[in-house]
Amino acid sequence: MKTGADYDWDHLIQERRVHRDVYTDPDLFEIEMRRIWGGVWTYLCHESEIPEKNSFKRVTMGKRDLIVTRDKEGVIRALYNRCAHRASTVCQEHSGKSATFVCPYHGWSYGVKGNLIGVPMPEGYGEDFDKSLLGLRQVPRVESFKGFVFATVNHAMPSLIDYLGIAGDVLTDFINRAPNGKLELGAGAWRNTYTGNWKLAWDNAADMYHVPFAHRSLVEMTLARSADKDAGASYARKPDAANIDSWSFEGGHTYLYHRPGMGPSIFERARPAPGTEIWANQLRKNIGDAEAEELLERVPGQGMNLNIFPNLMILASQVQVIDPITVDKTQLTWYATSLADAPDEANVIRMRIAEDFPNFGEVDDLEMFRRCWDGLQMDEVEWLDCSRGAHLSLKDTIDERGAIKASGTNEHTVRGYLGAYKQYMQQDAGAKTAV
Repeated sequence: MKTGADYDWDHLIQERRVHRDVYTDPDLFEIEMRRIWGGVWTYLCHESEIPEKNSFKRVTMGKRDLIVTRDKEGVIRALYNRCAHRASTVCQEHSGKSATFVCPYHGWSYGVKGNLIGVPMPEGYGEDFDKSLLGLRQVPRVESFKGFVFATVNHAMPSLIDYLGIAGDVLTDFINRAPNGKLELGAGAWRNTYTGNWKLAWDNAADMYHVPFAHRSLVEMTLARSADKDAGASYARKPDAANIDSWSFEGGHTYLYHRPGMGPSIFERARPAPGTEIWANQLRKNIGDAEAEELLERVPGQGMNLNIFPNLMILASQVQVIDPITVDKTQLTWYATSLADAPDEANVIRMRIAEDFPNFGEVDDLEMFRRCWDGLQMDEVEWLDCSRGAHLSLKDTIDERGAIKASGTNEHTVRGYLGAYKQYMQQDAGAKTAV
């Protein structure tokens, strides 16, 4: 089995270009599933998805099939979905509420803490049979940041709050836009799978360079439906001069900040969506104009894309999760968020606005990922360029915590996350992981 030490990383990831093997090598993908997914802090779910005792959600962390549970004391665990007897999965549902998980193969049953509760026909085992040694294995490190649950098998990783760094501050700002800082992820999910490597989505996550081209139909629709011809599409005419900043943070996290270019009202900036005017008027009638206008500004989320390496993305009001399946197959899941302490009318509007980009913009990106994957199959053409903006000095834009700021079309975000990825992939010899 290959390890990260078997690769010449200085050759594969250079200052202004990256080798195709980083995307296409199946052996390298298998290393990623150990060194990246679970090797660093990896997002699992939101606490609101497991709100009560015995609540659970089934998730993946790379190739690990996990059950995230909450026990009666409120403790959250991530259990390996693997019976200790003959290795069958014991949970088949996406989510739900259950005090036990029963293996369908031979009937071994487990509690939400992973403890082995019962074994059919126990007389078939000797006196030395110890149920306490045969529970569901647990991911050793699970931490929550303001409701967002992460896990890692790597004992050498810093604390979650240190890993997040500045990205944690941005995530906090996003959460605090909700009344009383209470968000919920219970409004459903939109799942899709694309042909291509998971890093194609990460390349795209903080990139404004592609918008006027890949999303041309969406831009033209925005212009056609808006009385203000600059509303929401001015960046498409002169992307380099648009009032949109991109940031690279330590650890591979990236950030696009749109708000300065969105005008005085985020709500008015949103593209028209069915029923929003009716629901907005009802909200004004119910709680008064002043309070309604303040709440409506919170409804669309924030003008930002926050990307927490390797798999969590916050886009406006939505949460997107990357799940690599194989080297050439990736699942993207969009979760709509709700404002827990807001009236129903506000959340209906939030949902209608949230439906916009996944239906009219994400489809463009998925098609681009597939076409990139098709191009990557030509092994005589080895390199992908990521040099846009590399000729510019960014020294004056680095703050005291190491964050780098540039225009939204500068590819420093790609270079930044690849630099962090390169470091993580070289840690085979030193990282201590639970296996």
